[in-house]
Amino acid sequence: MDQGEDQILADELAALGATSGGSGRLTGLVAKLMGKNVHEIDLVIPLPFGEAVDRVAAVLGGGGRPVVSLRVEDGGDQEMLRVVVGGGLGGLNPVVVTVLVTKGAEDSSPVRLRAAAKEGLVKQRAGEKTATRLAALLSGPAGESGVPRQE
Repeated sequence: MDQGEDQILADELAALGATSGGSGRLTGLVAKLMGKNVHEIDLVIPLPFGEAVDRVAAVLGGGGRPVVSLRVEDGGDQEMLRVVVGGGLGGLNPVVVTVLVTKGAEDSSPVRLRAAAKEGLVKQRAGEKTATRLAALLSGPAGESGVPRQE
């Protein structure tokens, strides 16, 4: 039941258009035709798999709204989390953030972070900026990301 990025972004923009007094349906149709700014970052979190998933969930949950459920896919060696966050000028451009955490060595977990946003006439690079910001939060010390340090 996973919706694709394009559909999620179109639905989010349609909802935004409807709340601002415009035609949500027309906005959604136009959004499907717009280009997308996508940025992917690979990083390694120096935590065991379970703790890495918890950290990613805490960072994404702090600034994003889950799409369907926070943990979309729960498996043995990988877990995917997806949220929608606000990006661009004033945080009004919805950005779909998908993070895949993979079980790695005992004390580290590879992470692939992908952020995608629709681009209009004014190029805001919301996908790229959001991916970079979240990657910095995930790679920094736990205290900087708002996630308590485990001692």
